[in-house]
Amino acid sequence: MKLAVVILNWNGRKLLEEFLPSVVAHTNNAELYVIDNASTDNSISFLNTHYPQIKIVQNQGNYGFAKGYNEGLKHIDADIYCLLNSDVEVTANWTEPILELFKKDASIAAIQPKILDYKNKSKFEYAGAGGGFIDEFGYPFCRGRVFFDLEEDQGQYNDTIECFWATGASLFIRQEDFVRQKGFDEDFFAHMEEIDLCWRLKNDNRKIYYCGQSTVYHLGGGTLQKNNPKKTYLNFRNCLNMYLKNLPKDQLFPIIFSRLSLDGVSAIVFLFQNGFGHLWSIFMSHMHFYRDFSKMYKKRGPHQIRNYGSKKLIPVQYFIQKRKKYQDLE
Repeated sequence: MKLAVVILNWNGRKLLEEFLPSVVAHTNNAELYVIDNASTDNSISFLNTHYPQIKIVQNQGNYGFAKGYNEGLKHIDADIYCLLNSDVEVTANWTEPILELFKKDASIAAIQPKILDYKNKSKFEYAGAGGGFIDEFGYPFCRGRVFFDLEEDQGQYNDTIECFWATGASLFIRQEDFVRQKGFDEDFFAHMEEIDLCWRLKNDNRKIYYCGQSTVYHLGGGTLQKNNPKKTYLNFRNCLNMYLKNLPKDQLFPIIFSRLSLDGVSAIVFLFQNGFGHLWSIFMSHMHFYRDFSKMYKKRGPHQIRNYGSKKLIPVQYFIQKRKKYQDLE
């Protein structure tokens, strides 16, 4: 089983310098690649000088996360891709248990490792944590992370389980599944494209897994900080587009209408907590959702699963009922 570990880079010299040493030291069973989104810093010269064994795929522009990977992976031959963020530190034997899981079950399309916080290694990290799920209204959450609360890692998620989505920070996926789904949705540009891809895989009767025997540490915010209005815009817009593409038809409009209403409440909260820029980002995310409605609706696949949401409405449980941990959710 041929594995390619693939890092997408855009002006990330400092991140490559900090995080590549662990990837090189602990990855002995894979070819290493960097897909470069037309960087204007000295990323490529740094790689050529210090890591000549790493193969470079050069994109012609800054295509963002989705198109950047879609274009670059066309030039990489492997059975399994590991799409690894440039701000991830890996650990010894991090790929082996994941490859074994792929070998045991051909119905598994994608797997993520345990994601811990690089800055506080005893805690789970926001992007992926102990495996991703969504609630009945499509709100994403993780074992080990519900909204803004991160759990301490006490071995409670050292298991291997089927989940709903795997994080794009360290996403192992079969090449044939990636190609069959035509990769990430490039209209997303960045953020939530991995949840959309996993939802499409689930709609295609493929499995997504979390492997707690593999651990990586994610810095997070390497490209856009959590308080960046552009990140708010992308998350809100892409979430709506994801619903439009993947929800069962009879649940589609009730849930989208409810989510639009809840977004209005969120916009008011963002206004007081983060400023007008975030309220404007949510407003524009809705405007662009309406603008692109027909285009995104045409992307719906032939089948949508009904058992997608594993918990009741997470915002109510978290903000009103004060349930901060995965184990406490109904």
